[in-house]
Amino acid sequence: MIRIGAVEIEHPVALAPMAGMTDTAFRRLVKRHGGCGLVVTEMVSSEGLVRGIDRTLEYAEYTEEERPVSIQIFGGDPRVMADAAQIVESLGADIIDINMGCPVPKIAKHNAGCSLMREPHHAAGVVKAMTDAVKIPVTVKMRAGWNEREINATTLARMVEDAGAAAVAVHGRTAAQSYTGESDWRLIGEVAQAVRIPVLGSGDCVEPGQIIERMSATGVSGVLVGRGALRNPWIFAQAAAASRGNAVVPTSMAARGEFLLNYIELLLKERVDEAAGFRPALANSDPPAQARGRERWVVNKLRALGSWYTKGLDGGGQLRVAINSAESISHLRDIISKFFNVEHAAV
Repeated sequence: MIRIGAVEIEHPVALAPMAGMTDTAFRRLVKRHGGCGLVVTEMVSSEGLVRGIDRTLEYAEYTEEERPVSIQIFGGDPRVMADAAQIVESLGADIIDINMGCPVPKIAKHNAGCSLMREPHHAAGVVKAMTDAVKIPVTVKMRAGWNEREINATTLARMVEDAGAAAVAVHGRTAAQSYTGESDWRLIGEVAQAVRIPVLGSGDCVEPGQIIERMSATGVSGVLVGRGALRNPWIFAQAAAASRGNAVVPTSMAARGEFLLNYIELLLKERVDEAAGFRPALANSDPPAQARGRERWVVNKLRALGSWYTKGLDGGGQLRVAINSAESISHLRDIISKFFNVEHAAV
């Protein structure tokens, strides 16, 4: 167990935020399989939150089943970020996370994401404005630095700690690397030794054994798993078993098929067939954008997940092609049921 501010995290392994991938349906299914101590939402625009833009508010949605939950926001204006933090707090989130790690140019060019690492005093000012504005913990997700000449994660971690951050997560690549090369876990270990707050390491943990090994070797408080969870949503439960000295049980093909079928069912029901109070009420009551084209939206979500989920499976390439060719929910269900030899979903 680790503690972030006043929030107790039962397992030291968390689901990283991934735009377009780690939606509330995916997060719920991951939590149901156990071993995941914390989930972080897809990154949410601070400007969109403050302006009350419908689509932005949808990104901030979560359900009680996902707790403890962290809502990640991005932006570079301390005042707007503080206002957005108050909105996140009003939604009942357990933690607010600041994105200082996104390398995507459309985010970085607006003095947000990883570009904040190039202005550490300004970045610390953003943290200070937010921690002064709310009572729940504020955390920071960063990278090693902007490029190989500007690696400053250790310095920035100390600065955001002094500004009030309750924890930091460090992805061991630079913004320039994006997702190429390897995550520098030596650097992540240096950050963990340099601050008193919890440090979660991130990058290249695609097997449960890697999680255990890197926690032991670096002294981090926890690990943030991203792409490894898209390939294997059971990685959290498997890592928890390995940490107790138990054997890691491979996931059956039937279970893998049921996961996809359950994912489809949760997406179809999202904000349409849910009991009152199932998720925190948002400022607006309009139908979600995807409700206007729900079947196409679900098909596209399965295509996106399938590009990762099928890796390493016997016949995974053929399954990926089949999923990408599906034009309807019924066709998707048929493809999945036949490939994994399963009958139905069990949401």
